[in-house]
Amino acid sequence: MNKKISIILVNYNGSDILPTCLDSLNKFINKDKCEIIIVDNASEDLSPEFVEENFPHIQLIRLPTNLGFGSGNNAGTKIAKGEFLFFLNTDTIITSNILPHLINLMERNPEVGIIGPKLLFPNGNFQISISPQISIQGEIEAKKLHSYAQSQTQLNILEQDFQHNQEVDIVVGAALFIRADLFNSLGGFDENFFMYFEESDLCKRAKEQGYKVLYTPEVSLIHVRGHSVSKVANKMAVEYRRSQLYYYKKHRPLWERLMLRIYLFSKFIYEFVTTSNLYSWKIIKLVFVYK
Repeated sequence: MNKKISIILVNYNGSDILPTCLDSLNKFINKDKCEIIIVDNASEDLSPEFVEENFPHIQLIRLPTNLGFGSGNNAGTKIAKGEFLFFLNTDTIITSNILPHLINLMERNPEVGIIGPKLLFPNGNFQISISPQISIQGEIEAKKLHSYAQSQTQLNILEQDFQHNQEVDIVVGAALFIRADLFNSLGGFDENFFMYFEESDLCKRAKEQGYKVLYTPEVSLIHVRGHSVSKVANKMAVEYRRSQLYYYKKHRPLWERLMLRIYLFSKFIYEFVTTSNLYSWKIIKLVFVYK
């Protein structure tokens, strides 16, 4: 009998955060009604060995090289048997069994294809986990939205706008719940995104198929946020821009693609001149050579 939910995590050198995540899943998730799959992106810190030794019930897939977030998740779905897929970052911590609520929402609302639960910082504060549509206008709205995160007072005010279930454009990939048949019909994550924007692309394609993307604050989990990328921040800054350029090429009109390039050139030429940052120069070159 197929299990109802497949929880899929992509791990890369997560030995310092993965145990807490898996312990929380072990504590709150009913193993009889779900399966847990970890895809390891060629970690070098013995974290896959830790999983094998301490969590033998977890299915572990070892990839020979680091293929990125989307490709890693796609590899996990190839063996998944669940009716629903729950993509979860390894820097998340489950504090209750949130799955029954997510399943119930899906089953009561056949028009909903993707759900994102409420995310919290480790101190319990509200974390922004939705985004407006990716576009020039959306960039302005997102920048304003995330400026609220700089002030706890503003963040508390913003949280009041997210007290009820609501349709949104994008939910972040740290905790993304989706119908397996929808995910498969979309061809999974676009593997041209190594990291960043792959969940934005997935949400957009789901909406184009007539499905809704839903945010629910009725269940929550902790997201440490940025744990894996913080170790290689400059490299990931370049990857972020590469993915951004690809997303605009795939989904946005020519004038927006040109505006994005002008903005990136202006921003990073200034940073390079004032700081001589090598990664700023790499982004400048990316603006000109990316096809």
